[in-house]
Amino acid sequence: MHGGGHHLRSRALSPEISRPARGRGARSPLPLGRRDTLAAALGAAFAAAGEARAQNSAAPARADPPLSAAAAARAVEVSRNAILRISREVWANAELGLAERRSSAIHLRELEAAGFRVASRGTSGVPTAFVAEWSQGSGGASIGFMPEYDALPGLGNAAEPRRAPGPTGAEVGHGCGHNMLGAGCTGGAIALKRMMEGAGTPGTVRVYGCAAEETEGAKVYMARDHLFERDDAVLAWHPAPVAGAGLARLNAVDKAKVIFRGRAAHAGFAPWEGRSALKAAEMFGIGVQMMREHVLPTARIHYIYEHAGVAPNVVPDFAQIWIVLRDLDRPKVEALTRWVRQIAAGAAAATQTEAEFVHFYGTHDLLPNEPLAQLMHRHLSAVPLEWTEEEQAFARACQREIGVREAGMATRPLPFLRDISAGGATDVGEVSYQAPVGVFAWPTLPLGIGLHTWPVTACGGMSIGDKASLNTARILAAASFDLMADPALREATRADFLRRRGDRSYTPALPDDRRRPLGLPAFMTRTGDDEVVAGMEGA
Repeated sequence: MHGGGHHLRSRALSPEISRPARGRGARSPLPLGRRDTLAAALGAAFAAAGEARAQNSAAPARADPPLSAAAAARAVEVSRNAILRISREVWANAELGLAERRSSAIHLRELEAAGFRVASRGTSGVPTAFVAEWSQGSGGASIGFMPEYDALPGLGNAAEPRRAPGPTGAEVGHGCGHNMLGAGCTGGAIALKRMMEGAGTPGTVRVYGCAAEETEGAKVYMARDHLFERDDAVLAWHPAPVAGAGLARLNAVDKAKVIFRGRAAHAGFAPWEGRSALKAAEMFGIGVQMMREHVLPTARIHYIYEHAGVAPNVVPDFAQIWIVLRDLDRPKVEALTRWVRQIAAGAAAATQTEAEFVHFYGTHDLLPNEPLAQLMHRHLSAVPLEWTEEEQAFARACQREIGVREAGMATRPLPFLRDISAGGATDVGEVSYQAPVGVFAWPTLPLGIGLHTWPVTACGGMSIGDKASLNTARILAAASFDLMADPALREATRADFLRRRGDRSYTPALPDDRRRPLGLPAFMTRTGDDEVVAGMEGA
């Protein structure tokens, strides 16, 4: 573990730490439409930077579409049914991160049917992650795609412009649009294969099943195994209220659990016999507040108390805090993490309790890539943003329910965006230190509405979502074919990647002792041996 952290003991792994995992992905939506209000997701960063500008300014001049655009459209049309099956079935079977068994299987089913070989399941210690690949000829380029497919708690919704339970109720839903994101990425890979077969282009297409992006993203575990270093570029997109591409930066992040253990006692008769883990947690929180004045303005520190006792008349012997630390890059985040670790030790010493600092997850900042961003922008600009009156009415009804301006869906892309920064983070950042990464945003939700809300789920389950899945597959297939066919473009992409990374060699952000995600549900790891041991405990 980075910074000399402790290994988790068996007690800390069960109910105390594992209990909060179900809700770990939830985030409050942020308002859109202002340049300085940036949501955590990449798509929302593009949206916040330019939504109002895009809708209130003249449309950018439309260049002639790249030659590969028409071929990509034809290849996607051939794969249309498979792409829509992925999007619709994953939407109807929404699963939380690290438990996406059906969703992962849906992607693999369609990839295998399209001729891809499954190179690994349960990749890099994440049971619902995978890698599928297809190659043709000798040599050639290698392009990766990053589908995601995890959902969010509390955002289940029907494909209706109002709050209404979805196919599996309201408990889980695709409020970040990963059913569409995954369908577009996997569909783009399938379409690229068809284009390469038709043109006889040599190369390798890889699809990385990126489980649990909302919690402990599999990309980080895959990157630690150096899986992305073999690719010339790795591509993805993200749902947003707008279409856009540009030079976006997102922060590095560390996540930790801070656990305090004390001694229980009767709070009325003999409180002196106890040592309060809650008081230690409170002192830790005060210590974090005291450091805020002295951190860089770019730092973000936020935490919650996950466990803080069970009854007021019992001195709590257990408390747990979940803290997230972000800043511009890994060195800055690692400095914050060391400081917070010291605060935990000090709080324990002051309250005569024991502290355990469990650094369980981290990512690098996202490195943009200008040649790839320009490539994505050219291709997304070649795909019309066309909506039926029924779709615009659906969007306006969602806006009416939320209480924002009834502007409907975006009808033109943003200009190429430069120097976008945001306080949030993404596990794509880890990939961006191993290979050039290209990403873009595409409209899947009405203007003025944020990600991680029920309208995203609603739109993702109807024709707005279908169009997003198909159109993003077209954009990804066309852009990736250009990369496959143009060595000079790949060289420029690589040069930009090396320039931005500089002399910083890749060091995994994950702690050394973290072999699998902390929030992995027990049922995903149980074996027959577990049952035998359990049956012998009372013998």
